[in-house]
Amino acid sequence: MPHRTSRRTLLTATAAVTAAAATGALTPPAVASAPSTNISTDRRLRRIIAGMSLEEKVGQLFVMRVYGHSATDPDQADIDANLKEIGVRTAAELISTYHVGGIIYFTWAHNTRDPHQIADLSNGLQRAALAERHRVPLLVSTDQEHGIVCRVGEPATLLPGAMALGAGGSRSDARRAAWIAGAELAALGINQNYAPDADVNVNPANPVIGVRSFGSDPDSVADLVAAQVKGYQGAGVASTAKHFPGHGDTNTDSHTGLPVINHTRAQWEELDAPPFRAAIRARIDSIMTAHIVVPALDPSEDPATLSRPILTGILREELGYDGVVVTDSLGMEGVRTKYGDARVPVLALLAGVDQLLNPPNLSVAWNAVLEAVRGGEISEARIEESILRILRLKSRLGLFRDPFVSHRGVERTVGSRAHRAAADRIAERTTTLLADPGSLLPLSRRTHRNLLVVGADPASPSGTTGPPTSTLAHAFGELGFIARALSTGTAPARAKIDEAVAAAEGKDAVVVATYNVTASSSQRALVTALVATGVPVVAVAIRNPYDIAHLIGTGVAASLAAYSWTDVELRAAARVIAGRAEPEGTLPVPVQRADDPTQVLYPVGHGLSY
Repeated sequence: MPHRTSRRTLLTATAAVTAAAATGALTPPAVASAPSTNISTDRRLRRIIAGMSLEEKVGQLFVMRVYGHSATDPDQADIDANLKEIGVRTAAELISTYHVGGIIYFTWAHNTRDPHQIADLSNGLQRAALAERHRVPLLVSTDQEHGIVCRVGEPATLLPGAMALGAGGSRSDARRAAWIAGAELAALGINQNYAPDADVNVNPANPVIGVRSFGSDPDSVADLVAAQVKGYQGAGVASTAKHFPGHGDTNTDSHTGLPVINHTRAQWEELDAPPFRAAIRARIDSIMTAHIVVPALDPSEDPATLSRPILTGILREELGYDGVVVTDSLGMEGVRTKYGDARVPVLALLAGVDQLLNPPNLSVAWNAVLEAVRGGEISEARIEESILRILRLKSRLGLFRDPFVSHRGVERTVGSRAHRAAADRIAERTTTLLADPGSLLPLSRRTHRNLLVVGADPASPSGTTGPPTSTLAHAFGELGFIARALSTGTAPARAKIDEAVAAAEGKDAVVVATYNVTASSSQRALVTALVATGVPVVAVAIRNPYDIAHLIGTGVAASLAAYSWTDVELRAAARVIAGRAEPEGTLPVPVQRADDPTQVLYPVGHGLSY
């Protein structure tokens, strides 16, 4: 039977839609590391700041991308990219030229080839930083949310993402997942993680958050955010709650436009604020801003990243947060729409930001801040406040004592057997069985041994797993089934649908991996055609759980939600379908009817079991 859900949760979800038309040890420490002010440490850090030139102070505010697998010897293509975008050849040259306080890793920038290379890159960056006159170590950051946003892939441990953990509903699992992720990042020399996502996904049409959120209930999201903060920081990595003041109810992707969120102040307090309050109570190390407009919080309609009423008035003064505030990437269109690239970093600092993340043109941004201080628009005392917060964080992480990592630590920690086993068990507890009207599941090898696996094959978030149809087929093979994989894509043409129909002949069941199905999607046509063969069809939503709303009426025999297409979640889905694991997950978001979005098809808490 469906699990019960509160009336408040259902009303909140429906109203939103209507308005929008340790390495070895697996138990985290009891208390996470916490931001604190130590008088003697502050005195030492202030002496370091006092010894910096203005250029060095400005540099500490920036966290920058750089191409290459090595700090000093990147491939020629990466040297060319660095020269074109930044005007330097290498990461070491970037550090010596601009004195940056942090580096962010990206897969596409070729920073994350394999664990030992990542550790060597991190060490090389720290050596370059310590060669500077002021000898201040770097914050090395990345977006390792897990699920659909993951920069470091296999052989590192991949874990369920936020909405999957929301489906599991276990604070212990959320904390353990963050601790495992944090321990592995720390072993790689990555000391600041831009996770967890604290947005409350009350809008199913949200194009940028979706399954990156733990769910649609503010209190549940707040609990899991706090658990992950304690997990990451207990493992020695700075955690970052994002995207303040809340990016969960938008139809616009802030990478490509400027979203406007029309929540009233009261709605913001009820829907968006709780996870950030919980993160602050958990003593979060850093909070990331959102490139969104919230008129109820700032009538000027400046993006939150540039809004003093939001960042200083609400975050600093009302919520009492005195940790590091980092912008979302300054290369995103959401923050560039209203002001030019030279004004954005200046306005962000005036608003209350500490770290300026990944400006599109570092020279423009760095010089703009430098001139704003020299010209008196920003006081030197103001930037010193931010630098002190940044150095406090570096000190809490132990970077002044020893910023380096070892290959032995990589071997002992990254992708360890214990971590992978824990990831598998956590993933099993997240898989959600949404519908099984004919009690087809679990599939028996005696009656449904011969399977066809078709569907979408989106690229792996980290570039190291998949494709999903092959992963599912392989997983079924390991469970004693005979399974053939056939990739049909996210928009299968008629010829591909016909090929799938022909391939289904003689099979005992078909498993279809769906990806963001819509009413007009040819994925729906594929499912309909497969059902017409008479072979039972099992649909697995490998991203948003809302796919099932568009499959009602097609005749699918069973539907599940996996919340991501990384191997760990797909393997868990296969084990659930095969009956090797119970479907323990429940929906952390409501699924509305496709033909009437004001009506809830499956409420929060819905999930079937065997």
